[in-house]
Amino acid sequence: MATDEKFEECSATVDRVSVRLPPFWPEDPDIWFAQVEAQFETSGTKADSTKFYTVVQQLDQRIAREVRDVITSPPSVGKYDKLKNELIKRLSTLRDHRMRQLLTHEELGDRKPSQFLRHLRSLAGDQVNDDFLRSLWASRLPSHIQAIIASQTSLRLDDVAELADKISE
Repeated sequence: MATDEKFEECSATVDRVSVRLPPFWPEDPDIWFAQVEAQFETSGTKADSTKFYTVVQQLDQRIAREVRDVITSPPSVGKYDKLKNELIKRLSTLRDHRMRQLLTHEELGDRKPSQFLRHLRSLAGDQVNDDFLRSLWASRLPSHIQAIIASQTSLRLDDVAELADKISE
């Protein structure tokens, strides 16, 4: 057995004992992985396979199904990074879809566009990013406002909302 293989085998044994991960947090996998990586760093966990299998153990059935392909056929190199990236990507897509369903019933009504944006933000909390919120918000505005603000891609969302307020006055 080569020295490197012995080291990785010993390291993996120590890693299993010393790493205690928090329960998986599907609502915010980015922050969960930040916590996991802090645990790996402080425990000295370096082995890709150890990281991969440690994370897999934390996934409940519903979440494991979302990344079944990665769990059952992991790449030979970069298992942990592949699992991490796929979990974040797939759960974000699911979260955006659920949030879109939740917010699809909201209408502008007699509010100013900026008030409506604040309302959508309050419903969504910090669960959605500005690009998603911009798309949803803009789709609910009158078509003449949509046409004007569609070209304002370089402006911050709050600035676009102010512009939409001025147009609607």
